[in-house]
Amino acid sequence: MQNLRWKIITILAVLVVFAGVGVYPLVAARYGITSPSWLIDRQLKLGLDLQGGVHLVLRVQTDDALRIESETESERLREALRTANIAVTNIAVTAPTEFKVEGVPTDKDGAFREAAIEADTNFTRTPGVGGSYTFTMKPNVQQLLRDEAVDQARQTIERRVNELGVTEPSIAEQGTAGDQILVQLPGVTDVNRAKEIIRSTGLLELKIVEQGPSAARESFMVNNQVPQGMEILPGTSGVPGEPGATVYYLVRRAAAVTGRDLRNARPSLDENNRPAVAFTLNTDGARKFGRVTGENIGRQLAIVLDGRVQSAPEIQGRITSEGRISGAFTQEEVANLSLVLRSGALPASLTYLEERTIGPSLGADSIRSGIIASLAGLVLIMLFMLAFYRLSGVNAVVALLFNLIILLGLMAYIGAVMTLPGIAGFVLTMGIGVDSNVLIFERIKEEIEAQRGIRAAVNAGFSRVFWTLVDTHVAALISAAFLFQFGTGPIRGFAVTLFLGLLSNLFTSIFVSKTLFEIVLGRRQQQVATLSI
Repeated sequence: MQNLRWKIITILAVLVVFAGVGVYPLVAARYGITSPSWLIDRQLKLGLDLQGGVHLVLRVQTDDALRIESETESERLREALRTANIAVTNIAVTAPTEFKVEGVPTDKDGAFREAAIEADTNFTRTPGVGGSYTFTMKPNVQQLLRDEAVDQARQTIERRVNELGVTEPSIAEQGTAGDQILVQLPGVTDVNRAKEIIRSTGLLELKIVEQGPSAARESFMVNNQVPQGMEILPGTSGVPGEPGATVYYLVRRAAAVTGRDLRNARPSLDENNRPAVAFTLNTDGARKFGRVTGENIGRQLAIVLDGRVQSAPEIQGRITSEGRISGAFTQEEVANLSLVLRSGALPASLTYLEERTIGPSLGADSIRSGIIASLAGLVLIMLFMLAFYRLSGVNAVVALLFNLIILLGLMAYIGAVMTLPGIAGFVLTMGIGVDSNVLIFERIKEEIEAQRGIRAAVNAGFSRVFWTLVDTHVAALISAAFLFQFGTGPIRGFAVTLFLGLLSNLFTSIFVSKTLFEIVLGRRQQQVATLSI
């Protein structure tokens, strides 16, 4: 009797906890009842298909990543040739996977080949006429860079979306070419801000200014060409009263420091109390920044974001680990820029292939349909169990209700999201729960037909079916785990609901259901002769 009392206390405690976490917040929200903030935070969250939000499909322009690699390698070769005192006519990127060197002196050909050894790792060098060489990126390197660009873009978008505070976003690669990314943002209302933050390249570069600013781009040209190793970038004039005037800077093509060297970025204020972004560099970035600024005191440093000079302050001393980006920013732009820089630069630009906004009304219709389907299934199951197993069917119905309450509580507690496929998993859990009771009840009936006592038949029914239930549930759990591991958003929602439902069903079908039998049989002091089953 003492053992039975503790079983009842355990069941009631589990019921109260999970009902409080999973069911009460839903009821309170439905009827406008005030709830504690910590309980509201644990409320079961709804997915994109149930509460509305944004569905985006983006394509990663992987050629951009290949072009960056070609430009980086060509600049590295330029520096190597300058160090080796080898003068060439021109080095230019002619395609995303190709750059060309022209005018290699005949007597310096051997030294050129020596300087180009590092480039030969990823590029195939083909000699041409007049001392020219064409460097073509190797096919395996191309494929590797394309795959890395898509994977890095997905991870960067994921970090940015998480910074936005979106609950349970779905971000996954898709498409036959493997260059598309699916982004689903449940509950997002400011669609334009989300799109801008996701799409912004966020490439930060710090470059030494050679000349500028100038109102005319042509003023930096030499024989109508940009000087080798340099580039002309647009910027915004800092002249008071002309915040929108565009000026140009001639800067070194090779960046002293890039966004890859960033450790952190945060909103701040400049010396005039205007919104700015303060940033901190990592150890390697601080070392490079300290060397460059130490060698260029008195010169301007261009702070370049996505190919545009945001500001070009004068270097007044050696700077190592910290800096600041100032310009004509608003508070919101500073917050967005800090977020983008913190989450890392995209390796390539993105284009939108598809955009759908799912309204809350469609989500409400989905919820209504899901609830009706769940209730209809629950009622039919209850009627079947009561008709087929008579009063023992009540036991199955109570265990089933406990199962659903525990499932809702578990989903809310771990922060899982309910989606339409999740509702399907919810309904499937009801079927699995009843199936477990059917196995147990049929075994009890066989024991009763074998002329065993009622209490002995009940005990034997549960004990002999126990390992059968464990085997079937473990097999289903493995399937759910694989669905979660390799599935996309909707499939994973189904897998989570099924996984948690299987765990709660083991508890209710074995522990709760048997305890209910023990309560009924325990009230009868004399030997029990019959059981309504």
